[in-house]
Amino acid sequence: MVSGKAGSETTFATDANVVPDVTFYVAVRFDVEAAAADRWSDRLLEAGALSVDAADPRAGTADEAAVFDEPGVVGERWWPMARLTSLLGPGTDPNAVLHRAAALADEPVPAYETFSVADRDWVRATQAQFAPLRIEDDLWIVPTWCAPPNPDAVNVILDPGVAFGTGSHPTTRLCLAWLRERVKPGCSVLDYGCGSGILAIAAARLGAARVTGVDIDPQALRAGPGNAAQNGVDVTFVHADQLPEGRFDIVVANILANPLRLLAPAITVRTERGGAIALAGILAAQAADVCAAYARSFDLAAWRDEDGWVLLAGRRNPA
Repeated sequence: MVSGKAGSETTFATDANVVPDVTFYVAVRFDVEAAAADRWSDRLLEAGALSVDAADPRAGTADEAAVFDEPGVVGERWWPMARLTSLLGPGTDPNAVLHRAAALADEPVPAYETFSVADRDWVRATQAQFAPLRIEDDLWIVPTWCAPPNPDAVNVILDPGVAFGTGSHPTTRLCLAWLRERVKPGCSVLDYGCGSGILAIAAARLGAARVTGVDIDPQALRAGPGNAAQNGVDVTFVHADQLPEGRFDIVVANILANPLRLLAPAITVRTERGGAIALAGILAAQAADVCAAYARSFDLAAWRDEDGWVLLAGRRNPA
């Protein structure tokens, strides 16, 4: 790692352990105030950066602050200070890129540091992050490149991609565990905000007879059918605007608190009277507001929580 001061020339150190055949990228890292973070990110890309990553400089400390960019909520999108890490191509002069970006942003050149990033097999590196995930003893999420640890269990085979839903997030695990308890053979299930289709596919594997996944993200609507075919189940995936009329015995929605509040009328009319719903993507502090949005038609309560996230569940009033 090499540090540089504002306006200084950067000199690279030679690593004696460098493998000659490995390509190395150059990374530049510095901190900026929140108001300038978007501007700096855009200007770095204009100046030739391949990518820009933003993080909380205080991550891992007692001062770390969570920032959630939730639709419909007006608030800060950045931490008070943001740590930007810009990746540059091999052989690129970071000092030149930073000076050009500073000029474009009409900002002084900040103090910064540089370090090397070795190229690697990024597909394998990504796959290494995903291992078979136990939800219950008889329910597992298994990446396509792994063998199921328990062949006799309900194994949902999934290829983690750009659509949300790999089973690794607490909200997805909560929904899967809830479905394991609620799905009965022959029931109907609606997965509202289906992402990768993981919940819809799990419901089908658990015995649901009619399963529909709904989303507004084209990536999700492309990923879902492929994942369903991989599991040998029949699941219908449609855009939210094209969902046919009809109600479901079970509705599960793993989205975010504010969209869930706004979607209360739409989710209500899709739920059979006496039918069950599960809502997730909700922080514990947001649970009361979400419950209030559904109070006219549902008896919602916290079913289970994990790592600060809560799953709300209940039934639609019979009349």
